[in-house]
Amino acid sequence: MASKLLRAVVLGPPGSGKGTVCERIARSFGLQHLSSGQFLRESLGGGGGECPRGRPVGTGSGGVAPPCCFPASHSNFCAAACPGFPRTLGQAKALDGICELDLVISLNIPFETLKDRLSARWVHPASGRVYNMDFNPPHIQGVDDLTGEPLVQREDDRPEAVAARLRKYKDAAKPVIELYRSRGILHSFSGTETNKIWPYVYTLLSSKIPPVLPDEEH
Repeated sequence: MASKLLRAVVLGPPGSGKGTVCERIARSFGLQHLSSGQFLRESLGGGGGECPRGRPVGTGSGGVAPPCCFPASHSNFCAAACPGFPRTLGQAKALDGICELDLVISLNIPFETLKDRLSARWVHPASGRVYNMDFNPPHIQGVDDLTGEPLVQREDDRPEAVAARLRKYKDAAKPVIELYRSRGILHSFSGTETNKIWPYVYTLLSSKIPPVLPDEEH
């Protein structure tokens, strides 16, 4: 039997929980979480790399690594769930040349909520692991849970930079969202907490592919 493909991206402003949603999708549906940021870090750190199906990992338009397709745990399904790409209309059109998306999930979080989240966010630079001092703090303040290395606050997560980032995202994302809405593949979810948005995302994905874990396990 030929494999069925599900190609999806998760869109949302900085701090909206895109990575968390993709990780939950990966666990619940036996899929692979393709982090464009991780691909880019590996590519820059090692001079390029390959995804498991042998396609080179390079940077796409705007310096973001393009997604590729990974095998899922189901024998007749494979999928890509890539957070935060495309970020601009140019990237969306470039992605059209790579693959045709089946599903676009857009996370709509109030900007005031995002300002609070981003200002409390610290990262482990080498891995990209993200902590939030309000609801996802490290076990020991100021250091990464796995390596014990220092955490840093990125310059663009400092309170004075957050508002500018969010305005820039809004301007760039609007035509991208309108494009996918016009194609009938956009599904928008609004709220202030990922835990409250997630059940609706789970229900949507369950209508496309069979889950491997029931939602209540999350």
